[in-house]
Amino acid sequence: MDISTLSKQLNIPTTQLRAKIAAVGFHVSPRANKIDNQLAKQILNSLSQKVQTAVKTDQPKEVILPKVLSVKELAVKLGLDVTTVIKKLIQNGVMATINEEIDYDTAAIVAADLGFNVSETQESTTRLGLGYVADEVKKEQTAKPDEHLIRPPIVAIMGHVDHGKTTLLDTIRSTKIVDTEAGRITQHIGAYQVSRNGKLITFLDTPGHEAFAAMRARGANITDIIVLVVAADDGVKPQTIEVINRAKLTGTPLIVAINKVDKPDANIERVKKELADYGVTVEEWGGTVPVAKISGLSGQGVDELLDLILLQSEVLDLKANANGTTLGTVIESHVSRTLGFVATILVQNGTLNLSDFVAVGRAFGKVRSMTDARGAKVKSAEPSMAVQITGLSDVPSAGDVLKTYVTLDEAKAYASAIVKSERAKKMAVKKSLNLYGKDLNLIIKVDVLGSLEAINEALAKLKNTEVKLNILTEEAGEINENDVLRAAGANAVIVGFHTRMSVQATKLAQAKNVTVQMYDIIYELIEDLTRQVVEMLTPEVLRTDLGRVKILGVFRTEKDRMIIGGIVAEGKIKDNAQFEIKRGEEIVGKGQVLELQQNKVKAKEVLRGTEFGSSVKVSNKVEEGDVLVVFEETVRNRSL
Repeated sequence: MDISTLSKQLNIPTTQLRAKIAAVGFHVSPRANKIDNQLAKQILNSLSQKVQTAVKTDQPKEVILPKVLSVKELAVKLGLDVTTVIKKLIQNGVMATINEEIDYDTAAIVAADLGFNVSETQESTTRLGLGYVADEVKKEQTAKPDEHLIRPPIVAIMGHVDHGKTTLLDTIRSTKIVDTEAGRITQHIGAYQVSRNGKLITFLDTPGHEAFAAMRARGANITDIIVLVVAADDGVKPQTIEVINRAKLTGTPLIVAINKVDKPDANIERVKKELADYGVTVEEWGGTVPVAKISGLSGQGVDELLDLILLQSEVLDLKANANGTTLGTVIESHVSRTLGFVATILVQNGTLNLSDFVAVGRAFGKVRSMTDARGAKVKSAEPSMAVQITGLSDVPSAGDVLKTYVTLDEAKAYASAIVKSERAKKMAVKKSLNLYGKDLNLIIKVDVLGSLEAINEALAKLKNTEVKLNILTEEAGEINENDVLRAAGANAVIVGFHTRMSVQATKLAQAKNVTVQMYDIIYELIEDLTRQVVEMLTPEVLRTDLGRVKILGVFRTEKDRMIIGGIVAEGKIKDNAQFEIKRGEEIVGKGQVLELQQNKVKAKEVLRGTEFGSSVKVSNKVEEGDVLVVFEETVRNRSL
């Protein structure tokens, strides 16, 4: 190690370092610029011995650490000389200077080794989820029940492709989406409200939208009611079943809209039977699921569907406090050249006002403008209303929760905590997978068992004939030493979702070289596992035939190289292309074009009917009269 490097790590001048080295009994030549790594460790040990002895004699101290901090900040929090901290880092295989940042797991190991009981800062360093929204609304409703008033229901229209979801939405809005966008009367912000008998209904206008899919993947369930559209002439299809399963998983009430009832081949009774087969029994058959018979194209039965939605809303007794904590969810977001970072927010509690200070995911700011679905400027938005806002510092993700703060500094502090958390994740270097054969062994630990169902549903889509996914254990709780030992024995990857890992397990994982991947967002978990499965798939080799050439003469022959001449009979011959040597009807060898010439001038390719000369690399000798079948091969990664 360079003495200058050691000096920087300890944050003391080189001359003082040399004096301290001499003071603790080590001899280093005044002219030496480098010292042995082992000697460096011994020097660090001696310099920090007095401080470490003091730590050991005291009772274990409590220390609270953030997600990410610098080595110097860690030393200050522990009340120790930075030399001691750096020494422990080196002993754990981490070479970090005084101002470098380390993540919580690394800092916790060092602090534990130095005799501290470690816990993590309880500040919110993960994106707020809808569980938080539900809890806050419930708290307010308990504390101030009189302030909670009836709010409009939030409805999502779902169903199989081509069953009429968009047509139904168009009819409900009483104008075509294409026409309104062309005329710039309204803008697409992902949600809009309609009135029926003086009561409002909020529709999420995002069927099949990618951002909406990502929001669902993150566990965001902002819908109060799902309208399941099933075509009367087609019946239950795969996406219909997906919606049914989603409604069961989230506990969201269903209303079935049997569409296209005016078509000659409509069979309403068949639809009801097929729905019953998947556990959806309509009221007409003695079940609890309301059903509306509609034609999205003509508008038949649409008013009755809206009445069913309002009736279901009354049963659900949907309430919110317009004067309470302002909370909302991001439906869509994008970057505008003129407006900057733009997000569509569905307000769920409280009132979002112009000039409010907000934090939403990693973004924060002051609400500069608000517009509704008609493009009209508004000054406030109450529960169940969707508005497009500007004034944010970044683009939030679909499903992020918006919350208002008293000051901009408070909003910035929350967003900064999210940024720090994300930076800590990036700092944690993921070890390369040490996998045998074509098996990906997983140990899954989650916060609550309900998360497992969503993860398993997503993992089921990764199944293929080549790579086998083996889930060894799946349970709720903290990742512990037993999990690490089992992963080491089975060569498995530990996947943690919304959970923590004990300090002892972290140290053991480093020692056993076990890969541990921690996630707060489910689609990031799925993306990483998908990438790992794809990397294990055998790449595809694609062959493209270019042409055929006939050999007219052989001019030089070496051990595995030849100079030949010929004419292109079909297609073309290219520089660096591969070829098969065909003699009669038999393939007798292979080769590659090293250099190609036409009229004694280098060429990249020679076309049909033209003579050429070429230097080639071959496995077997080429003879006059042979035909070379010229081709190219490209390697392409497989996909699921």
